[in-house]
Amino acid sequence: MPERVLVADDDRAVREAVERALELEGYDVVTAGDGVEALVLARRESFGALVLDVMMPHIDGVAVCRVLRADGDRTPVLLLTARAGIPDRANGLDAGADDYLPKPFEVPELLARLRALLRRAVLTAPPVPPAEEREGAEKGGEGERPGDVLRMASLRVSPGMRRAWWGAAELRLTRTEFDLLELLVRDEGLVLDHAAIYRSVWGPDAGVDAKNLAGYIGYLRRKLTDAGAPDLIRTVRGVGYAARRP
Repeated sequence: MPERVLVADDDRAVREAVERALELEGYDVVTAGDGVEALVLARRESFGALVLDVMMPHIDGVAVCRVLRADGDRTPVLLLTARAGIPDRANGLDAGADDYLPKPFEVPELLARLRALLRRAVLTAPPVPPAEEREGAEKGGEGERPGDVLRMASLRVSPGMRRAWWGAAELRLTRTEFDLLELLVRDEGLVLDHAAIYRSVWGPDAGVDAKNLAGYIGYLRRKLTDAGAPDLIRTVRGVGYAARRP
């Protein structure tokens, strides 16, 4: 399968040039014209790497990177910018970016930096368990201790490993999405109100913003649906949410 890359730049000419160059190299490219669109796509879909312009309207590339890192998303990020000063580079790297490429740039250098990020991501990824361990985990036998795993229908959530699966398909979740899923599955069948969810997932000092919570529930539902799961998260209008078997 080709590696999926998100390219976000408000300059259409730059965005389309990078898109063409990456597609010629065999990448599956998704584009965004501003930081808001980039953030929505990055949270909703899975990518091997993100190429973000720093100076974008609404939310700039540095802010997109900072929000994703706060969510626990460790997707490699390459920042593009006309600001080549050391303070600007330091600001981007401190926000969690993995590399920085000043504009104007040569396409071969962009491709080389992207390949390097993807190689490092593979080297630092958690080891894949042997096939016999994966088979045992799917069956609930060897390789998985039942007491360490929360189960609901074909959904398995491992709080210790911070990983979740629907059947054999692993869900790629951000930190917040995982915490939310764990909470709902742990309290399967119970209706949790907005305040209780915010206290458990965001902490006791978090304010209650129903729209923000609804957004995370939406991301989580889409990822479960993409993995083949039925509707497991039910909305109780005016109250909150509950995880229930179909």
